[in-house]
Amino acid sequence: MDANFGAFVETLKSWAKAHSFGLAFETNKFLHIDRETLTSLHFFELLHDELPDIIAYNPDKNWLYLIEAVHSSGPISEVRRLELQSLMKQCTADIIYVTAFLSRTEFRKWSSEIAWETEVWIADNPDYLIHFNGDKFVGPYSSTP
Repeated sequence: MDANFGAFVETLKSWAKAHSFGLAFETNKFLHIDRETLTSLHFFELLHDELPDIIAYNPDKNWLYLIEAVHSSGPISEVRRLELQSLMKQCTADIIYVTAFLSRTEFRKWSSEIAWETEVWIADNPDYLIHFNGDKFVGPYSSTP
């Protein structure tokens, strides 16, 4: 796990108050998995090629964060968001989609591909989020596409 990924995890714990990580992995390698929590939320079957890079859960709000690190899997595009929504239709938690970037330069390269109703976090400015929304701040959107 590189330092930027670790920084993101620590920042996520702070702003999301995500106490229990359901899953975090790097390419082809699970770092942590809490199958019991994911099963209790009716999370979809854990197939590596469909999973986001990080899954974190805030039990106080029943929010599940699905996070893609753009340098490993690309952003949460409109297509990716719709794929994840389809996979998560049985999930009992509200879903928040986040794309993580190492720098603003990387963000600018991918910004046109980021889906609406998602969040962006940038490692070189870790205390802030960019909200691709409209009428909401950080929080889940309805699951209706």
